[in-house]
Amino acid sequence: MITVFGSINMDLIATTAELPKPGETVPGQTFSTAAGGKGANQALAARRAGATVKMAGAVGSDTFAEPALALLKEAGTDLSSVLKASEPTGTALILVGGNGENMIAVIPGANGAITADEAVKTVEAMSAGDILMLQLEIPAAAVEAALKAAREKGVTTILNTAPFTGDAVRLSGLADIVVANETEFDLVAGEAAASAEARIAALKSMNSQSGQTFVVTLGGDGVVAIRNGEILTTKGLTIEPVDTVGAGDTFCGYLAASLDQGLSFAQALRRAAVAGSLACLSRGAQPSIPLAEAVDQAL
Repeated sequence: MITVFGSINMDLIATTAELPKPGETVPGQTFSTAAGGKGANQALAARRAGATVKMAGAVGSDTFAEPALALLKEAGTDLSSVLKASEPTGTALILVGGNGENMIAVIPGANGAITADEAVKTVEAMSAGDILMLQLEIPAAAVEAALKAAREKGVTTILNTAPFTGDAVRLSGLADIVVANETEFDLVAGEAAASAEARIAALKSMNSQSGQTFVVTLGGDGVVAIRNGEILTTKGLTIEPVDTVGAGDTFCGYLAASLDQGLSFAQALRRAAVAGSLACLSRGAQPSIPLAEAVDQAL
């Protein structure tokens, strides 16, 4: 079973031909709203991948709370650990340019009210061998408490180092599996990799020192990872992206679900990469997350 302890947001999405530069105003094309938040996105991805999933987090008592949970509820996600906070439901303001790239501002709201005590309670309800997924859109103290409690209980932890914060390097050292994009991984490693070979050398060094599994997503260039000293690489699909929002969360959710379902790490990486590619073919973080049937057909 997978428990996702993380953020729940409503995404407010505008599209433009080109993303604005600082101080620049550009005409918009469309506007829409969609459920989001990195925690909720990853929970939905894992659920759509076929795993049994519990979402732990917080929403407000405002009008955004119900739609923020709607797709999770529709998918059959266990929402019994989602709390109601006095703060408003978290929101994300998203601009998507014509080439599919995006700019995002996140307002934590209820996500910022999650405490370390709630983290411990979340882990206490889990069993040894379960998977706990975390990201960095909730307070660092809560993430740290969850990681430490999970280690004591024998729960496998997956930490996605996005959005990268000042606590990301410290917290990444507490997780069993760390998922980062190439920029985030370079920050965790402490130096920018000048080449693919240099990144592989950094992966080998970090794995040998900590025993942790590291997964680095490389956008269109695929994924490189290290597990038990073995370097693994894979690629997704060759596509023309419409919207890359949510692709990383889809990858994380499918990775966790595939491991929970007993796939080898190499198989899980490939399935997650394909799912991430498919998520780029439509707009919105959660609406774009593919169902398992589509992913397995693409494989």
